[in-house]
Amino acid sequence: MQIQKIQSQFKTVALVGRSNTPGIAEPLTALAQTISKRGFEVVFEAQTAEEIGAQGYPALQAAEIGARADVAVVLGGDGTMLGIGRQLAPYRTPLIGINHGRLGFITDIAFSEMQEVVPQLLAGSFEREERSLLESRITRDGDPIYHALAFNDVVVNRSGFSGMAELRVNVDGRFMYNQRSDGLIVATPTGSTAYALSSQGPILHPQLQGIVLVPIAPHALSNRPIVLPDDSKVSIQIVAGRDVNVNFDMQSFTALELNDVIEVRRSRHTVPFLHPVGYSYFRTLRKKLHWNEHPSLQGDPED
Repeated sequence: MQIQKIQSQFKTVALVGRSNTPGIAEPLTALAQTISKRGFEVVFEAQTAEEIGAQGYPALQAAEIGARADVAVVLGGDGTMLGIGRQLAPYRTPLIGINHGRLGFITDIAFSEMQEVVPQLLAGSFEREERSLLESRITRDGDPIYHALAFNDVVVNRSGFSGMAELRVNVDGRFMYNQRSDGLIVATPTGSTAYALSSQGPILHPQLQGIVLVPIAPHALSNRPIVLPDDSKVSIQIVAGRDVNVNFDMQSFTALELNDVIEVRRSRHTVPFLHPVGYSYFRTLRKKLHWNEHPSLQGDPED
């Protein structure tokens, strides 16, 4: 996934805001006015429009945004970006992320800078990056019962009140292991800095083509994270355990039964991200993971 500069051909800009966020109406409305004054058509995501009482702009569902908008500007945290990113993935709508949350690994524009930076991106001064997704299918007795996309990860785990789960893992039809643990994370490079990171998984650069498997509190300490080729097909069967669930980006959940199989592979869809010129993934890691907190460092050399 190579970052490259591309000239803008945007006409219609969709605005998406974080749900149930006090005080978000004013900055979103101000941003809409700024964009409109520069000749762009502005539309709002329907729930966002309803929550902030947006007037004078079309309110569209995600599918309508995908069909009509040339780019979507997302004001919120990573969770907001994950949700809209999955919905717009089939339409290849580029996303611009403004951080109005906590960590902000994938919403990289500072809230205080959005009025200046967003118009620059819309005018064509940006770097484009493609992010991969996972697609997952759950089968029961050989029949598919659920299908979902995941931007960060597919997580199979037990409830907080049950014992360990036993999972049989196959990769490309070959047996890998039976694992007793609290669960297993299957993550994209983007998701390697999410739940997988807190479970001692490796950080994968977003341009790296790979899928990472990270056990959650495994019974055998020799069960370590492993990075698989990008085209791998992972199959996870529930061998034993009670109250086992699977979730997708921590935003949709499905209860599992014994012998259910979760199949995970890379999706054919990718999500385009637009960053300011000079964007550095390593700067993001330094700031979010506090790698630059050392007495000998006086600020960030790239700032």
